[in-house]
Order: sequence, then C-alpha cells, then structure tokens
Amino acid sequence: MRVLCISAHPDDMEINCAGTLLKCKARGDDVFVCHVNNGDMGHFEIMPDALGVMRTNEARRSCNLAGFTHLTCNIGDLDAYYQNKEQKDLLVDIIRQVNPDFIITMYPDDYMCDHEATSKLTFDAAFMATVPHYETNYPATNDVVPIFYMDAAQGVNFQPTEYVDITDVFDQKIEMLLCHESQAKWLWEHDRNDYTQSTRVLASFRGMQCGVKYAEGFRQCMVGLKLRPKRYLPE
Repeated sequence: MRVLCISAHPDDMEINCAGTLLKCKARGDDVFVCHVNNGDMGHFEIMPDALGVMRTNEARRSCNLAGFTHLTCNIGDLDAYYQNKEQKDLLVDIIRQVNPDFIITMYPDDYMCDHEATSKLTFDAAFMATVPHYETNYPATNDVVPIFYMDAAQGVNFQPTEYVDITDVFDQKIEMLLCHESQAKWLWEHDRNDYTQSTRVLASFRGMQCGVKYAEGFRQCMVGLKLRPKRYLPE
C-alpha cells in the first residue's frame, strides 16, 4: 500500500504517528510524509527565514532515518487557512502525485489553528483530488480514500477508535523526534513541554488502554465514500 501522512508542522508526525508509519514501512508500504507548515515561528531567537529552512532539514533527516519520502507545502506558521484555494490545490497535487491508499492527518479539534486548518484542508483535498475536471498539475486519482486522524496534543478530547502497538519501534520513533533539535528549547520555554517525555507518556497511556507497552491512537474519519470493509492501519 501507499500511505500519505499530512501533518501541520515538521515534528507533528514524529510525536503522533511515527511508530505507525514505521510499522507500515516494515510491512512493505511506501510511506510519504508531507508537512503543510514549515515551522518558521517555532523559536524565540532564530528568525523565521532561517528557522523554516532549519526545520525542513530536520524533517528531511527524520524521514531519511525511516526511509520515508519527504514532501512539504512550505507554508509559514499560522498561515494555513482551510478556505484558501491555493493551499487546497497544493494538497490536491500532493495527493494526486502520491495516489495513496489511505491518509493520516491532524485531528480537526486540536489546540492551534495550523493543526485544525491542515485537517480541514486535507479532508477537502482528498475529495477534490478525485474529480477529473478539477484541473491542477496532476491528473485525478480514482478513489476517495480513507482518512485517519492522529492523536491530539497531549491526547486532550481525543478518544481513539483504533490503536497500533508501537512497542517494538518506539525507540526509533524517539530517534526520529530527536532530529528536531530546534524544538527542544522552544517547546519547553513556550509550552513547558519536554517533547520526548510527553511523547513517551502519551504512548504509554495509549498502550495501557489497549494492553501493550506503547501505542498510538487514531480516529477514522467516518463519512460516506471513505469507509472500507478492511483494516488499513497495522496491528
């Protein structure tokens, strides 16, 4: 299968679903990771132009560690708008280019605007990508594919409908997260968040819910045309 993860910022994938994507890769899937925002506002001292490049390079290193294909929309932080046609078209082209069997993206009820906008942009673009006469740089795909929402920040107001046991790949997930060196200081000073510790705690909590050491939780997007009589996420 072909799996497309569309996250907001460069480190959202590692925090919320890297373990699942590693297991997808291990079972033979082609994994593509796109971040909509370039992360250029996530620091107190480093200026946006330099930080956007730095964070994109951090994301690329993380994807290279896992053997994922890295993509980006390169939209500035706090600039994602779900009603923006140009941004939708960027994602339409990415979906058409990748032609995924399923998509993982942000939860639509999360703590900040880029996360919510990315979720809504992805939802719209996944349908738009299948419309033959909606013209972009790539031809239309054939199917409206399933969408799964990754966990919300700190798991707040998120009740998973599916779990993936990531115990055997958890250390690699953390190794990928540590590629985002620029974020350790920012997340602590801005949010009082030790990102490796909070990631471990959430994975442990989701694991406790489903009877394993570490897990990631997901909610399937339950709407017409996106449902299939099979499991897409790995066990």
